[in-house]
Amino acid sequence: MKPNDWRIVLVRPRNPLNIGAAARALANFGFQDLVVVAPYDPVWQEARSAVGASAVVKRARSVRTLLEAVGDCTLVVGTTTGSRRNLDRAPVPLRELCRQQPAQSRQRRAALLFGSEKTGLSNSDFSYCHLLARIPTSANCPSMNLGQAVAVCCYELARTADFPHAERAAPAGAPSPADLQSVEHVLDRAATVLEQAGYFTPKGRNAQILKLRRLILGFGLSSHDVRVLGGVLAQIEWKLKKK
Repeated sequence: MKPNDWRIVLVRPRNPLNIGAAARALANFGFQDLVVVAPYDPVWQEARSAVGASAVVKRARSVRTLLEAVGDCTLVVGTTTGSRRNLDRAPVPLRELCRQQPAQSRQRRAALLFGSEKTGLSNSDFSYCHLLARIPTSANCPSMNLGQAVAVCCYELARTADFPHAERAAPAGAPSPADLQSVEHVLDRAATVLEQAGYFTPKGRNAQILKLRRLILGFGLSSHDVRVLGGVLAQIEWKLKKK
């Protein structure tokens, strides 16, 4: 995948200097698409009005929710140090990230997520990710400055874009992967059916939804798959309501 196939997403950033540094890193390595999720408004305005702000930050979008930022993406990768967190899967080293990309990469819009400087990405943020990735840093100092982390990741993605395996063409007739918005529609339909069936517990519903989202993402559904599954769930929902 080429830099233009990737969207860099900053989730709840707190420092305008880091937003500017991230935008500079995108420009350095040929990336153009920057989205900022739920920034503190004075921070966002300061970053956008900074003297010498790059064209990247001037084009950048601010959205309220993570789903708004990645809904049209078919591959979402969250970054994490993997320390002091109970993750439900092992992060892949950054160098291996491109090797995880499926053959139909030309049909994909990908997003790489970075959490806030203070807390990183939340478990809810992780539930939207197909993969987690980490920069192999020292165990004595695992976390990186946000702008530096964006720069390292952009460099590695730009470098590996030249690898022959990174631009494999999709097999003839291969179905296009489902974007996250389509997957979320299936999740909403499944949640409605499970609600009617009494699956959720009052106190555990939010955690159960996160696990269900992870499960559905793990299926690697195509756009055709989500249409079929959505139709199946709609029929079940109709039958339950009829009863």
